[in-house]
Formats: sequence, C-alpha cells, structure tokens
Amino acid sequence: MSTNENNTQQQAEDVVPLNSRLSKPSMIFFPSSSPQQEWETLSASTQFGISLTGSAATGSIGPILRLMALGETDDSYYFRVNLPGVSSNENDFSCEILSNGKIILSGITTTGEKTLCRHGQVFTMITQNLPPPGRFSMSFQLPGPVDPPRFRGQFLNGVLEGIIKKRVTENSTH
Repeated sequence: MSTNENNTQQQAEDVVPLNSRLSKPSMIFFPSSSPQQEWETLSASTQFGISLTGSAATGSIGPILRLMALGETDDSYYFRVNLPGVSSNENDFSCEILSNGKIILSGITTTGEKTLCRHGQVFTMITQNLPPPGRFSMSFQLPGPVDPPRFRGQFLNGVLEGIIKKRVTENSTH
C-alpha cells in the first residue's frame, strides 16, 4: 500500500479547467440515427460550431480542395474536381492534360484569408476551413491514356468538370 493512498491532504494538481480556455471550432459527427433532441442540444451548446446533416454530414474529413469524382464509358473519361475559391480567370488557372492520362491543375485560390472586407465592413474570420490564398497545383491520374485535343471542360462555381476521349490504340477493341 502506497503512503499517498491514505493521505487526504495531497496537494491538488495545477490544472486549468477545460471551459476556461478559448478553443477553435470543432465538428462532432453523429450517427444518422441520433435523436433530434440530442443533436439540437449539442448544437445549441456551441458558440462557433458548425452542424451538418444529410448529405453534407456524410462527406469525408479533410481538405475541401481536391475532392473529386471520376467516371468512365467505353470511349471517354469524366472527372469533376471541387476547387472552392479558385480563380477561374484564364490567366490564373490552367488544366494540362497529358496523353498518359495525367491531369495537372494549377491556379490561385482567393479564399481563406484571415480578414475579409465586404460591403464596407472588415470581418475577422472565426473559422478557416477553406484553403489559404495563394498559388496551388494538384494532379491526378486517369485510368488510361487519353487524346488531349479531344477534351471538353467547364469551370463554373468552383467545380471543374471535364470529359476526355480515351486514346484509341491498336490493341483497343470494344
């Protein structure tokens, strides 16, 4: 038996209570079967929290930039890339397609600033969930070779969509 176990005069640890420190926003994920009352109670107890339900809550945790989807038909590939805050100006953004199926995106993000001036007011941002402003590049690989001149794409509302024809090779038979 330790001598400290029976000592009721032990000095208390010097610990700061959790609720006395400012903390950054957090996300809590609830199972889809959580009762509405439980969700409302926890959501109401946060000052800066973000509550997500439905399809917004089922996304993956991580950077918003780079979320993407790929599709395929017999003769084409389809891709959709989430690029929030990326300038769609032709001087600021490029999409390079290599014949081996590699896609290289580069550009400038315009969101994620610490302060924001809108409508004559200056806002200090509380949450920072968007990429910081500045240059970026990313690349991804399609499943096979492509014919770069046969690309059709559109960059609208922060989403780049593209359809590109597969490269026809002598061994290709469909």
